[in-house]
This record gives sequence, structure tokens and C-alpha cells, in this order.
Amino acid sequence: MIQTIDLRPLPASRAALLAAVPRAHVDPASALPIAEGLISDVIARGEEALLEQAERFDGVRPASLRVPSADIAAAVDGLDPVVRAALTEAIARVRAASAAQVPPPAETRIDDGAVVVQRWQAVDRVGLYVPGGKAVYPSSVVMNVVPAQVAGVRSIAIASPAQRESGGVHPTILAAAGLLGIDEVYAMGGAGAVGAFAYGVPSLGLDPVDAITGPGNVFVAAAKRAVAGRVAIDAEAGPTEILVIADATAEADLVAADLVSQAEHDELASALLVTDDAGLAERVIAALPALVERTHHSDRVRTALGGPQSAIVLVDDLEAAARFSNAYGPEHLEIQTADPEAVLESIDSAGAIFLGPHTPVSLGDYLAGSNHVLPTGGQSRFSSGLNTATFLRPQQVVRYDRDALARVRDGIRALSDAEDLPAHGDAVDARFA
Repeated sequence: MIQTIDLRPLPASRAALLAAVPRAHVDPASALPIAEGLISDVIARGEEALLEQAERFDGVRPASLRVPSADIAAAVDGLDPVVRAALTEAIARVRAASAAQVPPPAETRIDDGAVVVQRWQAVDRVGLYVPGGKAVYPSSVVMNVVPAQVAGVRSIAIASPAQRESGGVHPTILAAAGLLGIDEVYAMGGAGAVGAFAYGVPSLGLDPVDAITGPGNVFVAAAKRAVAGRVAIDAEAGPTEILVIADATAEADLVAADLVSQAEHDELASALLVTDDAGLAERVIAALPALVERTHHSDRVRTALGGPQSAIVLVDDLEAAARFSNAYGPEHLEIQTADPEAVLESIDSAGAIFLGPHTPVSLGDYLAGSNHVLPTGGQSRFSSGLNTATFLRPQQVVRYDRDALARVRDGIRALSDAEDLPAHGDAVDARFA
């Protein structure tokens, strides 16, 4: 059901270690020509292109691309009270954690009369993408919207594919948007939705955005690559990943349950256990078949666990486990060991880290307060998950008085002449003529 990779001893070189890392075969570059074509079609034909793409990819032609405000209000009114309570709690927790991410302004006095102020300004308008394929993700509405609101974004729009059954955005997604006060929601998905956000659709009243965030399939990731530079993007998110570092003290049933929980997202989902204990590996392998058999999406889970991207990885010790994890750069990292904090000290690359047996990734997906929009495909080695900083731009405000400028006048002249840009020095000298 799941392969075993024996990395005892672990490859010494970084290149060899990276080559040993199992990955899903997902390449946004291969989807880029198709995504660019769909975006160009939206630029040229606007609403009609989006409607045709919905028919082609989602199997339905929405009655209206812009969701009426009355439908959002009705979705809120019709929301299951238990789900509403859970979403309300998730909003509060993510809002609290996001507020701690906003950096305060900082003023640095370089010299008497010389000040540099660091301030953070929110982008004006964002487009948030919420998937709607194999599952429904109201939690992704929360994870996208809340940090944008906390950052101070003025204008927020949401796109989510129309559902085949209803011809519109799923009511639970609409309800989550309504609970957050968002009334600009569009029934559109895929690369076309990304293009619509980036370039706008005048006939819809859809203005271009400054940033696009949110997970999606390979075509959404490719579309983000195509519009990056015109707008900011968070990341080219791919299929979900979980990596569990565990030792002999871990409970095999819990580890197996956590691997299954992420494998149910997608056939290309990655589920890895990295352990220094062959006995635990055997117990997890033994526990998986029964769990997979009785889970709701058993076929999907079985395919994901049996794919080349999932594995039980055997290493010599927990130091080697940490080295492997850092090379992999997981979206979600669980540490289920006798001393998780000690292992954490060796970890530098992960989207989000979950410590101990009572902190599963499922907690982070919904109610931990952390954000679940995280880098995949090894991108956590150089990028972070969605947070308030995604929507903020650092700006430096410089203020010098005449005396402070006079003290650096000669230095500016020396450097401007050295760079053969004498007008720079002339501009300073003019203030002392």
C-alpha cells in the first residue's frame, strides 16, 4: 500500500539527499501554455469566456458569475448552527494569531535631524481563490480573508468554481464569506478566475486586484505564475503534504490516522513517515489497510498512499530525520517523539509544525488559529505560509533636515562622482547654493 525507502545511512551530499526525496509529479510549467491561453481568452472575451470555461471544466454554466448579495445572506441564514459555531470560532482564532503577525512601525534616528521610518502598508485590493473540486473548503475562506482583513486590505473579492449540482458557489463557502462580511463573490474557477482577478472584467464590475492568494490545482498554480509581476501571488500551491517525524514512543495508530487524513485530499497528496525505529514503521504499515478500508474516500486515499510521492522512510536517528525533513521542506510537519522540542531545534524548513501526539495537522486545518494556506512542493525551504505579511508592503519614509543633509553632502558627492552620476551630487549641492 505504501513504499518503504531505507536511507540508512542518509546520503551525505545535499544533491544526493534531494534526489532521494519522493515527490508527486506535478509541474506547473507543463500547464503554463494552457493557463496562458485561458487567461488570454478571458482578457479578450470577458464574461463569455468565463462562462464557457465553467461549462468545460466544471460541467455547469452559472446563471450569474457575480453571486447576488441576497444569495450570500440566504446561505448564512441556512447554515447548520454547528458548522456556523465552528466557523465563528475558527475566525476568532485565526484573527487572534494573525493580529500578532502585524509588525509595528519603527523609527530609526540615524543622526540628529536624520530619521528613517519603517512602515507597513496594505495592498488596496486582493482576489482570494477558494477551491471547489474534490472537497468544499469554507475553512480556506477563513484562512484567506482573515489575514487580509487584519492587514487592512480595503477591498476583497472571492472566486470559487460553480458546483455542478447547483450551478453556483457552494452555499457553505458563501456562508463563510457572509460571516466575514464579504459580499463580492464570483462563481468562477481555474486559470480563468486568476486571469479575471489580474486583468479585471469590466462588464462584471470586477476591478483588477493587486494580489491573488489561495490554493488550487496545477492550472491555478500555472495561472499564478503567468500573472506574477502584474499582481503579487502567495505561492504556486500544489497537492497537500504531511511529513511525520516519529520515534519508538509514537502511537502507530495515530501516525497512520494522520497520514490518511491528508491523503484524503487528493490522489496526488503526499504522506510520509520518517522514523529511526523499524518497529514503528512496521506497526504503521500494519495499521493502514484497516484505516483506509473504512475511511470515506478510501479509493482516493489508497491511490495517494500507493503513489511515488508517499513513503515510510527509515533513517539512522532523529538528527537524520530532521535533515531529511529540511531537504523535503514539507507543507505540514508533525513531530511525534519523546522530546519534540529537541527535534524542533534542528528544523528550519516547514510550512507549519505540529508538536506532540495531541497536535495533529487536522487541528491546523481548522481551529488551531494558524493558517492552513502553506507552501508545497519543497517551497517551504524558501517561502512561508499565508499571513498578514502577504498583504503588506514595507515602506521606508526618510526625513532629513538641512544640517543632517550637510553632514553627508561630501559623501554623496564622492559616491555620485565615483558612479559617474554627477547630477546626483549637484541635486544636493543646489540646496546649499
